[in-house]
Amino acid sequence: MPTLQEMPLEELRHHERELVQKYKALRGRNRNIDMTRGKPSAEQLDLSNDLFTMVSRDSYLGDDDVDYRNYGAQAGTPEAKAFFAEWLGVPAKNIFIGGNSSLQLMYDVLLRAMLFGVPGGDRPWRDIDGVSFICPIPGYDRHFKVCETLGIKMIQVALLDDGPDMDAVEGLVAENPEIKGIWCVPKYSNPSGIVYSPNVINRLAGMTTAAPDFRIIWDNAYAVHNFDGNLAEIDDIHALASRAGHADRPLLFASTSKVTFPGAGIAVVAGSDRNIDDIVRHTTIATIGHDKLNQLRHVRFFGNINGLKQHMAKHGALLRPKFAAVDEAMQKAFSGKDIAQWVAPKGGYFVSVDLLAGCAAETVRLADEAGVKLTPAGSCHPYGKDPHDRTLRLAPTYPTLSEVEQAMEIFCVSAELACTRKLLAQG
Repeated sequence: MPTLQEMPLEELRHHERELVQKYKALRGRNRNIDMTRGKPSAEQLDLSNDLFTMVSRDSYLGDDDVDYRNYGAQAGTPEAKAFFAEWLGVPAKNIFIGGNSSLQLMYDVLLRAMLFGVPGGDRPWRDIDGVSFICPIPGYDRHFKVCETLGIKMIQVALLDDGPDMDAVEGLVAENPEIKGIWCVPKYSNPSGIVYSPNVINRLAGMTTAAPDFRIIWDNAYAVHNFDGNLAEIDDIHALASRAGHADRPLLFASTSKVTFPGAGIAVVAGSDRNIDDIVRHTTIATIGHDKLNQLRHVRFFGNINGLKQHMAKHGALLRPKFAAVDEAMQKAFSGKDIAQWVAPKGGYFVSVDLLAGCAAETVRLADEAGVKLTPAGSCHPYGKDPHDRTLRLAPTYPTLSEVEQAMEIFCVSAELACTRKLLAQG
């Protein structure tokens, strides 16, 4: 059977007419399904409802009888720091606990770097013409928005099956002192779901950089979000960078946003002694401690790292059929047609799909008219501009399984129709 690109024009026109009929039938169902953001479903949120009972009017003291209703514990409670230290694999003294958003911590770190500089640097980044960050693509739109907002130039490199294209990264950072960092989502990456290889992590930790104050923003947003039963393990960049003489280079971020309640979770950053001291020094001016009662309730809820793993297994059981439905729909719709490429992830919150060049925006438009809202085309690239107009991110976590199945039927027909029309326009 020929691929769509191999079809004679008359046969391709007939195929388009058939797709139009399918599309009209789907559009007539008047669906309204949102697959734009990676939000937990209500069933996932219900898994954490016991958090409400972990702290009460008679139970608010820490292990050392410290009253967590009051000020103090600027960098986090000892219990919470110990828990996240085990989670991230770093010493507790190298943990800082903030509010509920790791994205806010990342934004604050880069904002302070622009205003004041960072340990190892000689001036604020705002005083450097052309201050830049490396952005592996496809990537996370909110990372890119942070750079765009702060005026940090973004340099794109390809995200390969095992992490960023390290030949490109090493070539760039070795020659240009204006490049101050790189965004990384090392495990179940947003949006492709890939996991960084040991080789990539070792090279990131040990590479030569022209900027002495180079930073790796190591976003562990999905580090425990597995749904195939085998949690991926990655090398310890904190230890590797320290051994390579670059202890200040990595800043590790994580949160419970997609573990417990996104609006009421805990966010953390881990780093070298100098990095954490710098963060504490600046944040002391802004706050005299974050929500310690929330830290207490989370530690009591999980108990230890095994409790976290058991909790995430419940998440995985809810997510597994939804991601399987996405993969099955695309296998059925696109197999042998050579118009779409994707990798079925084993964890995380998204599926990244590459269509024929020039077809992503039209697919989003068609899907929207048929009742399925998708993340805008270009979202996986800096400034929201995909030069090839081909990459889309699917977020199947929030809708019900039935809605995911209906949404994928609409998405697949919309994508195939967009690709078919593109081929017809090319003659």
